[in-house]
Amino acid sequence: MTESFFTIGAETRLRKDNILLKLNKLIDWDRIARKLKGLHKNEVNPKGGPIAYEPIKMFKSILLGQWYSLSDPALEESIQVRIDFMFFTGFEISDKLPDETTFCRFRNKLIDLGLIDNLFADINLQLEGIGLKIRECEGAIIDATIIESCARPRKTVKVIPEDRNEDELDSACSTSYSNDPDARWLKKGKKTYFGYKGYIRTDSADSFIEKAHVTPANKSECKELGKMTEDRKQGRISTDKGYASAENRKLLKRRGLKDGIMSKASRGKPLSSKQLLRNKLISRHRYKVEQCFGTLKRKFQIGRARYRGLKKVYGELCLKSICFNLNKALRMIKFA
Repeated sequence: MTESFFTIGAETRLRKDNILLKLNKLIDWDRIARKLKGLHKNEVNPKGGPIAYEPIKMFKSILLGQWYSLSDPALEESIQVRIDFMFFTGFEISDKLPDETTFCRFRNKLIDLGLIDNLFADINLQLEGIGLKIRECEGAIIDATIIESCARPRKTVKVIPEDRNEDELDSACSTSYSNDPDARWLKKGKKTYFGYKGYIRTDSADSFIEKAHVTPANKSECKELGKMTEDRKQGRISTDKGYASAENRKLLKRRGLKDGIMSKASRGKPLSSKQLLRNKLISRHRYKVEQCFGTLKRKFQIGRARYRGLKKVYGELCLKSICFNLNKALRMIKFA
C-alpha cells in the first residue's frame, strides 16, 4: 500500500509505543484488502454513482469502533479528529470521510455476506504465521457467557427458563414483543437476563480465540458443543459440567477429539473420588477461557450487545474476538 505525505508525517508525529502504529505493522493488511476486493460493484466504475470507499479502510474503521467500543456517530467523529485513527485506517484530512450511516451499512454488509468469518480466520492464520498463535495446539477450551440485549421487551414474560434446566431451556416462553426479536429470557442464579449466549473456543496454550458462536439466551449450552467443535481436527476439548452428556462424549470420540468435559453429579449419584480429581485437573486450565471473557467484557464491553438480532450480535462478537486476539498479539511481540 503506497504511503502518502500525510501518512509519513502522521507516523513521525505518533509515539513509537502508539498501539495503532504497532497494529498497522502487525498484520498484512494488503492481504485482508484482497479478500475484500469486489465487495462493491462500483469500486472502479461508478456507473452513474459515487465510487465506494475502499473496503480495507472501512474494515479497519469498524475494527477501531469495536476496539474502543464506539457508536457509529462517535466513530465518525474520531476518524475526523484523531491522527492515529486516520493513520491506521488510511483516511486523510483532505478526504471526504464516511458518515455514521456508511459505517453501519458496511458492517451490516460484511455480516450479511458472511465475510467476517473469513476475515477472522485469515487474521488468525497470520498470527500463526508469525509464531504468535499455535495452530491446532494440544487442546481447546469452550465456554459461554451472557450477552445482554441492547433492547428491552415490552411485555413481562410469564415463564423464564432457568440456566441448565434441560426441561425448560428449549421450551417456548410466553412471547414478549421487543425491538430485538431474537433475544430471549434466561434465569441464572437469582438474576434474569434478556439477550443471548456468546460462545468462544480458545486454544489451551495462549488462549487466542479460535471460534465464536451466538444463540438466544434460552438455548441449552449442552446442545452447542457440536457447532463449537465442527472444525477441530485434534486435541482435547475442555468444558465445564454444563456440556456433560453421553451424546457429547460420543460426539468427541466420533470426531477423534479427546474428552475434557467435566463430570456432573445427578440426584442420588454423587461423583466418585476419581471424577472429582478429574474435574479438578480440568479446572486448572479452564480458567483461561474465563480470563478471555473477563477481557472481552472489561476492555471490549461485550457484556451488552450494541446491535439487535442474532446475526448482528454474532458479527459483533467475531469483531470483538479479532480485537482480543490482536490485542494479545501486541502484548506478546516486541517491536523495534
